[in-house]
Amino acid sequence: MSRRFLITGGAGYLGSVLTRQALSGGDRVRVVDRLFFGKGSLAALAGSPLFELVEADIRDVPASVMEGVDVVVDLAAVSNDPAGELDPEATLSINHLGRNRIARMAREAGVQRYLLASSCSVYGFQDGILGEDSPVSPLTTYATANVRAEEGCLPLARPGFSVTAFRFATLFGLSPRMRFDIAVNGIALSVVQTGRCRVLRDGTQWRPFLHVADAARAFMAGAAAAPEVVSGKVFNAGGDGLNLQLLDLSKAVASAAGAAWDVEWYGDPDNRSYRVSFGRIAAALGYRPTLSVEAGAREIVAALRSGALTAGDECFTVRWYKQLISRGLVLR
Repeated sequence: MSRRFLITGGAGYLGSVLTRQALSGGDRVRVVDRLFFGKGSLAALAGSPLFELVEADIRDVPASVMEGVDVVVDLAAVSNDPAGELDPEATLSINHLGRNRIARMAREAGVQRYLLASSCSVYGFQDGILGEDSPVSPLTTYATANVRAEEGCLPLARPGFSVTAFRFATLFGLSPRMRFDIAVNGIALSVVQTGRCRVLRDGTQWRPFLHVADAARAFMAGAAAAPEVVSGKVFNAGGDGLNLQLLDLSKAVASAAGAAWDVEWYGDPDNRSYRVSFGRIAAALGYRPTLSVEAGAREIVAALRSGALTAGDECFTVRWYKQLISRGLVLR
């Protein structure tokens, strides 16, 4: 049976992929987005009778946006750690308070499910393999906002209103709203442009990775699962085989691109390092990623080399936000 999804941040990197997955399954999708990066990622969907776009901020969008909605997927956020530090107050206002507002509105409107996009960055710097019950240790405003959003949303769960938080691994892969400020995508771009792998020092830091299409699949699995399986719970979203150190990651990307491995270091040594267990989501939802880092790198490299994909300023979150702020954008 067809459902109506409300996807906040649906014009973004993950949102524009998830929107297409939901539509391809026959579901209806209402996107709420401020469109800081334009509406080009959704332009091809404009003629679909199943698709609706609402240009609005989650902090003041009217409650009527919940009309007829079965599933809310809350993605709207100032995305990634560096962007979150441009205006920490705004980041907390949007990523924490704004998303908690959407969750409360959904419950009051009788929506059946609310799915929150959180991040494995909440684990900060820790040794060992971290599960959902491991202590969180947020090191940035972005990570702190995710922890607070989880803490505000999960207690809202009750019979008839399922609430689930997904802590996503670092995403990669092609999207209609492309980003090159994340590890795999950025390294693939540098290989194409310079023949070298641009890697954040010192390369020993661990990260879990996940293709953006597989991330969208995790949401679709959560939306379809029995409420008693997912409600009130947190799931790390990714795959155990995709925990990689950045130096090894760069070798995999270079190999996928058919290039010699040559590193260009940048930045200060990273203070974020964590390996994550994804056993809970595999056991509860039968979920496992289908796409490897190499597959993601190959598709990006091929698109860049063919000219089908270009790397404009809008593909770099901090760079683009700074341009918007210089033109008078007020995130608050």
